[in-house]
Amino acid sequence: MATEEEIDRSCPAGPSELTLDGSVPVVEITNLQTRFGKTVIHNDLNLTIEDGEIMSIVGGSGTGKTVLLRQMLGLEHPTQGCVRIFGEDITQAKPAQLQLLRNHWGMLFQEGALYSALTVFENIAQPMRELRVLPDALVRDAVLLKMNMVGLGPEHANKMPSDLSGGMVKRVALARALALEPKLLFLDEPTAGLDPDRSESFVSLIKSLHRELGLTVVMVTHDLDTLFALSTRIAVLAEKHVIAVGPTRDVINVDHPFIKEFFLGDRGKRALEALQ
Repeated sequence: MATEEEIDRSCPAGPSELTLDGSVPVVEITNLQTRFGKTVIHNDLNLTIEDGEIMSIVGGSGTGKTVLLRQMLGLEHPTQGCVRIFGEDITQAKPAQLQLLRNHWGMLFQEGALYSALTVFENIAQPMRELRVLPDALVRDAVLLKMNMVGLGPEHANKMPSDLSGGMVKRVALARALALEPKLLFLDEPTAGLDPDRSESFVSLIKSLHRELGLTVVMVTHDLDTLFALSTRIAVLAEKHVIAVGPTRDVINVDHPFIKEFFLGDRGKRALEALQ
């Protein structure tokens, strides 16, 4: 990780305040470079994600997909370049500004990341209570509403995470990610660990929520069925930057060895055929 002295925080001027009306890209990454010591992970990486789309980020092992996701979440800083969320450069944001930004996005972690000592209800209520966005009297109704949105009945509210199936853990984690009614949703391998039927059901849920809530979704996944079923556009990471970005059928026709191997192998062909 770069030290504070090594980080170049220069960034072109942008809006003077948070912009949530869709008039600027929801995510705009410009001239990004990431170095860990002498190892370069990203170099001159550029990516724009527009309001309302589902952008999927794919790439081989070691291409920096997770690092890029953490940079968009403000958990890591690039060595150089600009990461704007809702028009604000989060590499320069003060803690209070970053917290304000985080109120407008939700994050679904790969394993759910539920608090093991808290019930389903308490896990979903946690962001509301931490930020005091609702009076305590209204939190119960808000939590039950979020549970209903993800297909969970009130009978599950007092269960512990250890009592839940993998699919239910994902749904509780998704309800928590939506607790503050975000405009932006980050998904890290959302269907990992699910059997085909539960995976298909979860993909349908994300599709429905995307449409009904007007969400912008940023997804990291290696699952081709999920990728093809959900993506508005796909960004492919290779050679330290985005080598292709666009609708699925445009990207898979790009003449590049990784793209041919990833999308046009047996798994890719089966996933594409399933969409016909």
